Amino acid sequence: MKLWSGRFGKETDALVNDFNASIQFDQRLYREDITGSIAHAKMLAATGILSAEDGAAIVEGLTGILQDIEDGKVEFTADNEDIHMNVEALLTARIGQAGKRLHTARSRNDQVALDFRMYVREQIPVIVGQLLELETVLCRQARQYQTAVMPGYTHLQRAQPISFAQHLMAYAFQFRRDVTRLEDCAARLNECPLGSGALAGTTYPIDRFMTAQALGFDKPMDNSLDGVSDRDYALELMSALSILMMHLSRFSEEVILWCSWEFKFIELDDAYATGSSIMPQKKNPDVAELVRGKTGRVYGDLMSLLTAMKGLPLAYNKDMQEDKEPVFDAIDTVEMCLPVFAAMLDTMTVRTDNMRTAAGKGFINATDCADYLTKKGMPFRDAYTVTGHLVAQCTAQGKTLEELSLDELRTASDLFDEDVYEAIRLENCMALRASFGGPAVAETTRQIAVIEDFVKALYQIKGTVIPLKPKVYIDGKDGTTACRSMSASPPGRTSPCCSSTRPSARDPRGAGQSSMNPGRIW
Repeated sequence: MKLWSGRFGKETDALVNDFNASIQFDQRLYREDITGSIAHAKMLAATGILSAEDGAAIVEGLTGILQDIEDGKVEFTADNEDIHMNVEALLTARIGQAGKRLHTARSRNDQVALDFRMYVREQIPVIVGQLLELETVLCRQARQYQTAVMPGYTHLQRAQPISFAQHLMAYAFQFRRDVTRLEDCAARLNECPLGSGALAGTTYPIDRFMTAQALGFDKPMDNSLDGVSDRDYALELMSALSILMMHLSRFSEEVILWCSWEFKFIELDDAYATGSSIMPQKKNPDVAELVRGKTGRVYGDLMSLLTAMKGLPLAYNKDMQEDKEPVFDAIDTVEMCLPVFAAMLDTMTVRTDNMRTAAGKGFINATDCADYLTKKGMPFRDAYTVTGHLVAQCTAQGKTLEELSLDELRTASDLFDEDVYEAIRLENCMALRASFGGPAVAETTRQIAVIEDFVKALYQIKGTVIPLKPKVYIDGKDGTTACRSMSASPPGRTSPCCSSTRPSARDPRGAGQSSMNPGRIW
């Protein structure tokens, strides 16, 4: 019998029950659900809404259920629809009447709003940690190739000389923005919806500030309708993840190009490439291609939730059950892509000779030739025209600018002198681009330092990358929040806790979570 079946005269049809149930995917919220319920029960006892005895029995019962779930001793059932009703049913079966009092002054509406918000809050440090490890790889690689000249491109045409270090650091700064977007999301979501009830709060004298503090939130949400209906934080997270994946996809496209025989700027380690079933010579950059492909999947997750939310009146609607799977999928996808992408970059071999050969073609020092004339007194637009004529002449003769004789150069302008060859030598062209943000070694050194300082500041331990450990938050003494490590099922496994025949979403928590206070990301 359903826990909500009081006004119904019939059992739910089996088709409806299966259609309505969400336990096959929301079971991954069991830790958040139990943590929130413990905080709620302690508040009910502290305010006299429940007796101290009932409050203690509920906390003890929930703690035991959590341990049994972690130990694989619990089977969830679709008959109880979702994780919230499954846990409550288990609690009532264990402790009797006291278990039926847990839901006092609470609705599933504010319960799921709390659980989902806590889950998103806990996943943000995981993704940030993975981004920081990627940043560390980029800085390490960039430091090795500060003098490696390569062609910079516009319109996929060779344009101007840059260093491989500068190219890598361009992505490092993009990923830094991804980190700050996620931090912004974490700061905005850190208000507690618990106590909003179904939509209009409650007539019980609850203490929402107590539960908010116990669960690591800055404060309760100000409006109870907003508390149960808000999913901005999930949309904001997926927006940030979509931009992150766009950055990974652009980088992947370049990796794919660089691996090709047409470029051959890098060689991927055999451990991060695949072969062909028919062509024995092939070495395919499948990691980069899959990251590029999975980007569209994360975009789809974002559009799915935006579409689900766009027509919903306040407050809660069952449509909002569709919020979890796209968010879970987006998180899982990003947390799968980032580590393998970082490892692929960390193990690649860089072909600096091929980069230099490519840089020697395409007249990427033409701007430097025009600048040479400009510094000799010629207006830049005239210098631009003169250099353009020289490029056309070189193209017709199959030469580079460096291969033109001084007499040929002076035919175009008598301002040319012997020092022009030094001015248009590619290494000098790159080294002289010392303006802020440029490819000169001093500038790439500064850029690397900026990112390294950013990473160190977030990790809070200078020069150390802190591995992220799986955590679950359990109420401690005095209403504060403590934490202890928990194991997780291997990624990709169907959870042993669910009796449903449908596969559960992959639980990524085995990959590690932040050891920080859950209410403070860093």
